[in-house]
Amino acid sequence: MAIRDLLMSEGLSLTPSEEKIVRLLLAEYPTSGLGTATSLARRAGVSDPTVVRLVMKLGYDGFADFQAKLLAEVEARLHSPLLMMEAKRTAGSEDNAILAYLGSVGTAIEKSVSTTPLQSYERAARLLMEARGDVVLLGGRFSRYVAGMFAGYMLQFRPGVRDLGALSAQALDVLADLGRRDVLVVFDYRRYQLDVVDFARQAAARGVRILLFTDQWLSPVDELAEVTIVSPLEVASPYDTLAPAIAQMEALVAHILSTLSDDARVRIERLEEVRHANAVTLDSDPQENRARRTPGPKSARQDQKS
Repeated sequence: MAIRDLLMSEGLSLTPSEEKIVRLLLAEYPTSGLGTATSLARRAGVSDPTVVRLVMKLGYDGFADFQAKLLAEVEARLHSPLLMMEAKRTAGSEDNAILAYLGSVGTAIEKSVSTTPLQSYERAARLLMEARGDVVLLGGRFSRYVAGMFAGYMLQFRPGVRDLGALSAQALDVLADLGRRDVLVVFDYRRYQLDVVDFARQAAARGVRILLFTDQWLSPVDELAEVTIVSPLEVASPYDTLAPAIAQMEALVAHILSTLSDDARVRIERLEEVRHANAVTLDSDPQENRARRTPGPKSARQDQKS
């Protein structure tokens, strides 16, 4: 369990002095715990022994043990593929690298079932479908593609959905129009992208409500989010997987589908009519379908048409 989770545990009984320390640790997590016990005590306005008693109450042998776990957590959040290359090297392993990887992805998806309460999905669905303004989607270098997929789904359920894609000067201009009626959906996974975090902070300052998809170490955007959906991402590869994130996003879509109003269903029907009228998909053009089903070389089919 992450130290942040311990600090926020409902079963944790705190004295008023200990509560001051916890508030400071959470307000500036994780940097507030990286100094000395004396500096933490001074900033919280308590005694050094109070700090020691708190960390022992949390289950650590002392402040040094607490800080070592906190440092390990920080390092895990910031691990790059290069740092993990040697640790997860598969060369020389008896296991097939492909099978090992796919098995680890399956395990990660199974873990995703227990990383976020079902209630969070329900709250996320209400947040998205009841928003009176726009739903704006944003992600990092890789996770923005998951955001784009989610935007594609959401456009079928409601109007006013915007996928920002890669943040540009034009995308940043969107901030000028955002307010309390709008919702920002953020996908942000370790090592956390500075421009994504900064955009979320500016949006939150304008009263925008935030839904966050992140990992177990929690993006800094978690401090601003109304709802957070947590995804395990470690697999048998130096690169983290987004497969559980996609599964969670699609699970949220499935939940929204199960609760759709008649208005939302009418919107999907209208979209299908538009796609059919404009022959967007293969099943929309009967003549083209017949041509594709005609046996023989392409040139022969073209001759038959002419």
